[in-house]
Amino acid sequence: MPDDERSVMPKAFRALKPQVFIPSSVLIIGLIVFSVVFAATAEGAFSGLNEAIASTVGWWYILVATGFVLFAVYCGASRIGTIRLGADDEEPEFTFVAWLAMLFSAGMGIGLVFYGVAEPLTHYIDPPTSLGVDGATAPAANQALSLTLFHWGLHAWAIYVVVGLGMAYMTYRRGRPLSVRWLLEPLIGKNRVEGPIGHAVDVVAVVGTLFGVATSLGFGITQIGAGLEYLGWIELDGTWTMVLIAVITTLATLSVVSGVAKGMQWLSNINMGLAAALALFVMALGPTLFLLQAWVQNLGGYAQALPQLSLRTGPFSDGSWLGSWTIFYWGWWISWAPFVGMFIARISRGRTIRQFVTTVLLVPTVIGSLWFTIFGDSAILRQRTDGDMLVDGAVDSNTSLFQLLATLPWPTITSVLAVLVIMFFFITSSDSGSLVIDILCSGGDLDPPKATRVYWAVLEGAAAAVLLLVGGAGSLTALQTASIATAAPFSLVMVAACVAMLRAFRYDLATTPRLLHVSTPDLLPAHRRHDVSATMAGLVSVRTIAPADWEIHPATGELSITEPTDPLAEDEPPSDSAAPARKTTDDSR
Repeated sequence: MPDDERSVMPKAFRALKPQVFIPSSVLIIGLIVFSVVFAATAEGAFSGLNEAIASTVGWWYILVATGFVLFAVYCGASRIGTIRLGADDEEPEFTFVAWLAMLFSAGMGIGLVFYGVAEPLTHYIDPPTSLGVDGATAPAANQALSLTLFHWGLHAWAIYVVVGLGMAYMTYRRGRPLSVRWLLEPLIGKNRVEGPIGHAVDVVAVVGTLFGVATSLGFGITQIGAGLEYLGWIELDGTWTMVLIAVITTLATLSVVSGVAKGMQWLSNINMGLAAALALFVMALGPTLFLLQAWVQNLGGYAQALPQLSLRTGPFSDGSWLGSWTIFYWGWWISWAPFVGMFIARISRGRTIRQFVTTVLLVPTVIGSLWFTIFGDSAILRQRTDGDMLVDGAVDSNTSLFQLLATLPWPTITSVLAVLVIMFFFITSSDSGSLVIDILCSGGDLDPPKATRVYWAVLEGAAAAVLLLVGGAGSLTALQTASIATAAPFSLVMVAACVAMLRAFRYDLATTPRLLHVSTPDLLPAHRRHDVSATMAGLVSVRTIAPADWEIHPATGELSITEPTDPLAEDEPPSDSAAPARKTTDDSR
């Protein structure tokens, strides 16, 4: 848009990219209207779409999801891992604990609460037939957690790594706006990125993000209402649904307006604390020793099953099971990748690629394994011993968590705590989703207008409210399928981004100078000189210096190097030639 046209717009909307904002808004509102006006038709149409995705491109989802794991591991383990997401001497913007809480809360916190009991219990009762395990047996109990961790472990977070790593690198290392389109610049060039191709990529990201967050709000409200109704506190109806959505949307709006460093960081720390308290309560008052044994076995079972499950497409059997579970999850995670990936990128400035990949892959996977062990194995054990975890012979995802808590002391208190955890997890997902969408629609501006942040937060809440009140669960399912459908084109963008990023990383490694510290043998510490013969007197010793261990004086240009601290220094005999802790050197790069 020309500058003279922007100048007449309200200040809050001058930063918007109309090529992204307008098509995204029209598509979102149009699909919501379609899902409501033609609720029955929409549910059938989107169910058919979901089946078509599973039968036609399901194999592609499985292939690329495993490819993303290999890409992430390669980036973290190779020399690429030494690249910093920012300047070479830049420090991380957030502490490790705050960083972890925010990325985990935005990534899949509300899903862990919703499926923590329901998914392992479902796999225990109704496992995939081709794996040769009968339901409701001890082998099915062990397999249930392997399947669950497969869906919520490395594959899920590797999908987020691809988008988050690429965006953090392009923004903080190469100075590009924080937008999905710039992932493709090393492959297709700046002109195409700024043209229709880039606009289309961002529109797909916006639509998938808003539908994903709105659907999660709908399912979260359903679970909160079912829990309160299970406790006998309310009778869930349209009024209570509106009240719950209004409360959560208001809190999410306040949080997104306050920004990442305030509201989002505080809420993430609070809900991680509440979730940890709930998990520790269930573990301490439940079968503690059994859960500890189960956790170790679950980790081993997951590691053992990972190669078998990673490329399993079930061409002769289990096609429907894979479509309902694995393929559904991979599409769901890919549709959420722009949202979660961008948010992780936003909070990861100053980390090295190795720190980024290792933390984003491993830490949430380990935490998730603990969560599913505590809640899933507790529910399975209860079902095996007492048989009271099912409703009419099936697992009720909305009430299964509250059914488990009812078997432990103080069920009312823990159920209220569970409701608060669900609320806070969604609030952090909603506010981070609104911020991400606003950044996309503002051309990558890290501090987009507050008015448009409010617009997206309210639209998320309004979408969930309208769909729940008018179309019911069928409309939510339709909207969820629409969100997953965006994963098909976006998966192609992600594959192209992997190729583009590898090109950029290799260029970075080839052109970034490495600082080396050069010393002659007589300057080496005493314990390093005892085996240096006279014939080596003409050689020098070279070691790599990390960017954080050197600095150049701004006035004199003098280079100072911080020497590493020897952990055995107290055991070494004193030496006149021992190097000082800080030295000034004329050694060059």
